[in-house]
Amino acid sequence: MTHAHTHTYEGVAALVHGAPLGTDRVEALLAVTPPRDPEAYREGRARAVRQHRRWAAQVVVTDELARRACAELGLRPPEDTAPPDVLAVDEADAAELGSIVAAALAYSPAARTLLAHVEALQHLPEATLRDYYLRNPDRFLTPDALRRGADPFGVTAPEDLTPYQEVRAGIEKELRQAMGRRAFFLWLDRERSDVAYSPGYEHPGDPSHPDHEHRH
Repeated sequence: MTHAHTHTYEGVAALVHGAPLGTDRVEALLAVTPPRDPEAYREGRARAVRQHRRWAAQVVVTDELARRACAELGLRPPEDTAPPDVLAVDEADAAELGSIVAAALAYSPAARTLLAHVEALQHLPEATLRDYYLRNPDRFLTPDALRRGADPFGVTAPEDLTPYQEVRAGIEKELRQAMGRRAFFLWLDRERSDVAYSPGYEHPGDPSHPDHEHRH
C-alpha cells in the first residue's frame, strides 16, 4: 500500500497526478453504498463514516487512474451506467483482491477494461501450462478417481487424471487471470504513488490518521 502526502483544497478529495478530483465524485459513490460494516457503524458511527469516505475515495481514485490509462492506451470502456452496488462483489474476489480493488472493478468500467487488457498481454509458454498440470494432479482427478479416493500424489493410473488437452484451456485462463491481476496491482501501486489526498480522504489503512485499519 502506498501512503501519499496530503494537501488541502476546498471541494477536492485528491490531486491525481496534479489534477484535482472533486469531492462530488466521492459523495456520489457514498450516496449509493451503505457502510462497509453496519455493526461497526452502529457502535462507532463517526469513525465508520470517516473510514467509509476514505474507502470510497480510494475506489474513485482507482477509477480515475484507470480512465486515464485507458485514454493513453486508446482503450474505450463501455459507457457509464448507473453505479452498481459496489459491495455486491464476489467474496472470493474480495478476499483475493481486497475490498477496495474488488469494489473498484465492480464500480469502474475503465478499471475492468484495463484489467482485461493487462490480462490479454500476459504470455504463458506451453511449458508453464504443462508444468502446472503436472505439479497439481489433485486438481485434475476424474470423478471416478475421486469416488475411489485415489491419492493424486501417490501411484495413479493414467485414467485417474483428466487428460491435459481437456483442461489446458482452463489452466491457461486461470494463470492468465492471476498474472494479469498481479500486473494490475503493480500498475495501481505505481500510479497511486503520485496521488495527494485531502485530509479525511486518505487510505483507510494509512497510519498517519487515528482511524486507520489494515483491512482493505
